[in-house]
Amino acid sequence: MNQNQLQSNFEQSSCHSGERYWGNVEVIEEGKNYRISRVEIKPRHGIKPQIHYHRHEHWVVVSGVAKVTCGDEEIFLNRNQSTYVPAASLHKVENPGSIPLVILEIQNGEYLGEDDTERPFELTAVE
Repeated sequence: MNQNQLQSNFEQSSCHSGERYWGNVEVIEEGKNYRISRVEIKPRHGIKPQIHYHRHEHWVVVSGVAKVTCGDEEIFLNRNQSTYVPAASLHKVENPGSIPLVILEIQNGEYLGEDDTERPFELTAVE
């Protein structure tokens, strides 16, 4: 790989990597139809519900506990457990624990652009 290809890969990855209010994302490797990221979620934080229409995601818990909601199903995953998020599925992940949650996220699809991410409004119950 030459210097221009390395710079191009870094520029593509850097727009996906970085600090978020809920934690941090670091792109480890990226290709035409896949991206592998290390996602760290702070204790008592989570990623808002979202949908991707052109990519699927696999999540592997490296440390901590993940509360995963995919469609109508809610599961808890511990270290060394994983789940699959099909395209066009409303999903979110939360860290209910007191230590950082670390997940390896493998995205796979024909299109990985962030403009394929839809974040519907959450409905809250009225008391």
